[in-house]
Amino acid sequence: MAPSNTDHIHIGKDGWLFLKTGTNDVLGQYERPEETTELVWQWRSLIATRERRLRAMGILYRHVVAPEKLMIYDHRLDGITIRPCASPAYRLLHSEPPGRFGPLGLYAAWRRRQRWRQTCIDLVTPLRARRDAADLYCRTDTHWSFEGCYLAYAQICRALGAEPRADLRDRPSFETDHDGDLGSAFDPPRRARSRTVMIQQDAVRTYASPIVEAREKAGLLHTLHVGAHVVYGNAAATDPRRLVLFGDSFSHVMPYMLTILLAETFRELHFVWNTSLDWSYIAGVRPDIVLTEVAERFMVQLPDDTFSVEAYAQARYGAELAAARA
Repeated sequence: MAPSNTDHIHIGKDGWLFLKTGTNDVLGQYERPEETTELVWQWRSLIATRERRLRAMGILYRHVVAPEKLMIYDHRLDGITIRPCASPAYRLLHSEPPGRFGPLGLYAAWRRRQRWRQTCIDLVTPLRARRDAADLYCRTDTHWSFEGCYLAYAQICRALGAEPRADLRDRPSFETDHDGDLGSAFDPPRRARSRTVMIQQDAVRTYASPIVEAREKAGLLHTLHVGAHVVYGNAAATDPRRLVLFGDSFSHVMPYMLTILLAETFRELHFVWNTSLDWSYIAGVRPDIVLTEVAERFMVQLPDDTFSVEAYAQARYGAELAAARA
């Protein structure tokens, strides 16, 4: 084992591994919530502004936070205690604006609260409620398992007024010993059993951005990050709407996370790997729905909605693509 490479990892009970520090200081977000109070309010303001602008365009908007693993499985921590109510995801959902209101102000506040509860999807409550029924996160990875991803997908579908497809849970699957992004840091790697479900059946990928195609050809699809971009069409979809998803590794371009579950449900699914909105892209696609997904630990950085996926991909991957073509 190489302790210098695992200092950011907490070893919990029964083989559970947790990210505790790292670039985003995960535990610090729970231990010093006062430091991020203003940031949580900036997130609320950003999401509310997005919702108003998209509603004016006739587009439904929803936002979802993928809760931190230690927030959901805090009872599996060993020697560390956190306050779940201190988490950025929880506070984003439940914090109330300060101040006192007269009768009309109270009604307006109630209306805002109702709209907010519709816009911001709660995954904290259902994940914590079901955490002992199955491993909702991979024990050796920061990301959710298929069971956790499906639960999140079902909650998102309901918030979008769509019917979650129960048959997705019965697709062919296999089990492996998985080390993940946490277990692989150890020498030897720490592994746990994990089930992979072959979700894709009806959805057809109709577009992959140049960097997706290049890394897929090189067998490096798993190395992709911000700026990746794919589109799926689904003639057999149970929901006829077009959805644009801006998200991160909990969504992913590989067909085993949130993106492919939604692609199997909606007629057309666009996934852009970034938590910022690309307004020009939205205007060009004219979707029925825009959904944003962000991992809780990345809430330390407020998105910049002047983002352009085309410009970003060219700046980040242009030299790599040029070298690949040479």
